Amino acid sequence: MTTLGKTSGGNSAFKNFNNQFSHVTDPNERRRLALAEIDKAPFGWYHVRAVVVAGIGFFTDAYDIFAINMVTVMLGIVYFPKGAISEHADTAIKVATSCGTVAGQLGFGWLADVIGRKKIYGLELMIIIFTTMAQALSSNSESISITGILIFWRVIMGIGIGGDYPLSSIITSEFATTKWRGAMMGAVFAMQGIGQLAAALVAFICTLAFKEQLKPAQTFATCDDHCKQAVDRMWRIVIGFGAIPACIALYYRLTIPETPRYTFDVARDVEKAAADSEAFLNNQASGDVDEIRQIEGLANAGALTVPKASWADFWRHYSQWRFFKILLGTAGSWLLLDVAFYGLGLNNSIILNTIGYSKNPKVYEQLRNNAIGNLILICAGAIPGYWVTVFTVDTVGRKPIQLMGFTFLTALFFGIGFGFHKLPPNGLLALYVLCQFFFNFGPNATTFIVPGECFPTRYRSTSHGISAASGKIGAILAQTLIGPLRTRGAPAGSNASPWLNNVMKIFAGFMAMGILTTLLIPETKRKTLEQLVYELYGEGEAQEEATIAAASGAPEPDPKTLKA
Repeated sequence: MTTLGKTSGGNSAFKNFNNQFSHVTDPNERRRLALAEIDKAPFGWYHVRAVVVAGIGFFTDAYDIFAINMVTVMLGIVYFPKGAISEHADTAIKVATSCGTVAGQLGFGWLADVIGRKKIYGLELMIIIFTTMAQALSSNSESISITGILIFWRVIMGIGIGGDYPLSSIITSEFATTKWRGAMMGAVFAMQGIGQLAAALVAFICTLAFKEQLKPAQTFATCDDHCKQAVDRMWRIVIGFGAIPACIALYYRLTIPETPRYTFDVARDVEKAAADSEAFLNNQASGDVDEIRQIEGLANAGALTVPKASWADFWRHYSQWRFFKILLGTAGSWLLLDVAFYGLGLNNSIILNTIGYSKNPKVYEQLRNNAIGNLILICAGAIPGYWVTVFTVDTVGRKPIQLMGFTFLTALFFGIGFGFHKLPPNGLLALYVLCQFFFNFGPNATTFIVPGECFPTRYRSTSHGISAASGKIGAILAQTLIGPLRTRGAPAGSNASPWLNNVMKIFAGFMAMGILTTLLIPETKRKTLEQLVYELYGEGEAQEEATIAAASGAPEPDPKTLKA
């Protein structure tokens, strides 16, 4: 037992200070005061550290997902006849991660609402670390092919990656200051761009490091044993490097405090929540409270006016159109986005080759140009897009950015589709770079941010997981149904993409539909999470939230706007 009102434990990413509200006996008042402290806290280094801890997970996620772009080319050289990976094997390896991700997003999203964010945060990173190393140590054998074993490990890795989406989003959201919540969540997601950059950079460095062994091979088919040994080492290094940053972040994830909103609204432990609400602000892992007072607080939890989570309440909640349409908007937008985002992102190497950028029969030149082409796309398009979102999302707003992104993407994909055989390679590359920019200064960022804000605490993680899983279903559709259409009309055994222009037109159609689903989502900028619950879900859902909004300095919403 610790001294009354004192807190202990912690790490440098999450701050804590003594519980200054221990004298307040009303649980609803304790909740209001504690959450207001988080909402109005000035932006500080502890916010930066929290973003880095959550963001390193997304760095690793993106690294592992998009490194396969370059790795499948290397696998073709080492393990496949004529040095080219088959279309089916290439698709299966890439889709495997998305399949696991769907399960991870749904499973971890639900678990975070049932048993808490803290208890499972870090478990998903352990899964990623283990499976990343397992892939790097995998090999062919008489009883199993390299394709089969990589599919197995990438499905499990996908479960860990999937878990990172709802957990990192809602933990950042529930700890963020209201004024810069969008920027903090956007910065976490922007680490995805850094992860993509790192994957291309490691592939480029490996290609340079093994230049002497690769240079003699004039084609993939003529890569001799010495050359294949070099390429075999290269893909293992590229894959294995992804585990290093995850190991660094693991300690901080395992020692975070539980989010106060979960402890208040779901666990309904007022004493613990009041202490944990300050853990984030004083570099400590959790708030320890007097055990007798904690028991008394749990006994009085019925006085909290926040609805209690249950399956019956979940179905009642989402059976109402005014609530379900928000979930439909977030999930539908993410699904439509990821059809094009992953349809392109996981096939960068193929597209670069098709438009003539990395087309070269020599092993060294093609691997080098492939890595450089990916670096250009990421540095010129993806990374600037992510960070423009970070700097504008709290002023421009989430909904305008998403609408603008889908609109520009619709135009760009139609432009690529109709101009594919008329534009020079550099012109197509420029349009492709613009697509990468407006993906990320657009729906790729906002579809991650909005679901972490617009749902009630008791279902926030589950709803984010459903939205994110819908996105990965879109990615699976892109890889299994739409992506293979690019080879329609190609000679048997050829890896040509004569139908790629029409695939781009299909992607344009999905982006146009994204404009419609965006109209269903709310604008969430610079409103407390409690104020959003009050405005979106009505007086009966959270009567006390107007007072919370006032306590945090936000304008009190007009009750007239709350009618269904």
